[in-house]
Amino acid sequence: MQNDSENLLDPEKIDRGTILHIEKMALFDGEGMRTVVFLKGCPLRCQWCSTPESQNPALQLGYNPDKCTGCQKCVAICPRNAILTNDGRRTVKTDPKMCSLCFKCVDVCPAKARRQYGRQVNPRQIIQEVEKDEIFYFHSGGGVTLSGGEPLVQSEFTKAILSGCKERGLHTAIETSGYVPWAKFLEVLPLLDAVLIDIKVFDPRRHEELTGHSNELIIRNIRRMDKSKFPLDLFVRIPLIPGINDSDENLSATAEFCKGLKKFKELHILPYHRLGMESYAFLNKLYHLKNLQAPSIELVKEKAARLLQKGIPVTIDG
Repeated sequence: MQNDSENLLDPEKIDRGTILHIEKMALFDGEGMRTVVFLKGCPLRCQWCSTPESQNPALQLGYNPDKCTGCQKCVAICPRNAILTNDGRRTVKTDPKMCSLCFKCVDVCPAKARRQYGRQVNPRQIIQEVEKDEIFYFHSGGGVTLSGGEPLVQSEFTKAILSGCKERGLHTAIETSGYVPWAKFLEVLPLLDAVLIDIKVFDPRRHEELTGHSNELIIRNIRRMDKSKFPLDLFVRIPLIPGINDSDENLSATAEFCKGLKKFKELHILPYHRLGMESYAFLNKLYHLKNLQAPSIELVKEKAARLLQKGIPVTIDG
């Protein structure tokens, strides 16, 4: 059996990881006021994903031709001659085999038609940034949350950050899809105070249709966490998607599952929104639910009330 010191990982031994951004003063990613670090990489492909830029763990260059004015400043500055004029059109095109992802073209684009998705940092940089808000964690009961994407796609990087945070006595949490091998969870569970895990759809076949994978591994991992020796709080999250997973049948099945968990603290409802649609255009990705509208606050409150009637503590996030 490993002790706590054996589970700590020296942040200096991990070179770099890839993050999207860091959000300060977050209120819906765990208890209290939190700093949330969003990492790149996710094994699921949810049809409603609001952050498609988080799916690929690598750095990415986004380009939206509808915003391009054809000024060709990007063509002039590219050190690899990877950006070419597009057959007399106003737009340009980039050869991905030539592009070195230096992102100089992003900096010079006056129309903001090009975007950088992701930046590489080392764990020590993250920890130093997190420490700046330690006073707010102390007064609010907050801490740091690692999110994504799926933070355990970069499991060593995630573990190094969590190790540094625990050494400083900070409250730690992760937001996870749950779709990772159990061995990766075992590496970080000793370093966590809370786990926020999604049950997007309870039926495994429907889950596979909507995300690309069955939820059987996710459910199994939740049960293992619940039976584990680690004294963590377990929060289950449902992204509420109108007409997709907001049926009483699906919500009731999720609620009954949560009732059987000893470490379960609360069910979080995350109402669907359309804030990430622009990223699909920049990444040239198809958004499958483009005609879907966000649920009304009245509908979300009604669904939450029904879960409360079943004896399930519920919070609406956002």
